Amino acid sequence: MTHYSGSCLCGNAKFEVVGKFDGFYLCHCQHCQKDTGSAHAANLFLNSAKLTWLAGSDAVTTFTLPGTRHKKSFCKFCGSALPTIHEVGLLAIPAGCLDTEVSMPPTAHIYTASKAVWATGLGDVPEFERLP
Repeated sequence: MTHYSGSCLCGNAKFEVVGKFDGFYLCHCQHCQKDTGSAHAANLFLNSAKLTWLAGSDAVTTFTLPGTRHKKSFCKFCGSALPTIHEVGLLAIPAGCLDTEVSMPPTAHIYTASKAVWATGLGDVPEFERLP
């Protein structure tokens, strides 16, 4: 089994996941754009995994968008996205909250019909190692 560790930005919430990633999706739906404040969410999914909160489980809160299956767990202190367990037992882990390196490349872009207009052609945008 593979072990992954992660935490929130302020360090209050820390967790470990044991299991194998089933998929890594870059979701461009409008819900994910809103809850990340970005062009897409980057979530890893596991059907059979064990999530253990090592610290700060009381700092984790979950929001479910009424009338949808869209859920987001986050730290109530810093707002960082954290793993969410969905009703069907599916664990969704925001890739950015992992402290362990993820070697799996994204499986696919999904909900691309909602893709932000400004998120196309990014290969032509200059890159800087730090703030220019």
